[in-house]
Amino acid sequence: MAVEDHIRTLRTKHANLDNAISRETSRPLPDAFKLNELKREKLRIKDSITELERRP
Repeated sequence: MAVEDHIRTLRTKHANLDNAISRETSRPLPDAFKLNELKREKLRIKDSITELERRP
């Protein structure tokens, strides 16, 4: 898979996680553990995107 394709895939996952976080926070009683996990995964993906974009 080309780097650009991989970055595109990661960006899609990042956006999906952002939507999942929004849905969870809009619930009457959001699950703090689930939110933490979603945010951690979103940050991990963002770090991966940044690393791939820095490569020559």
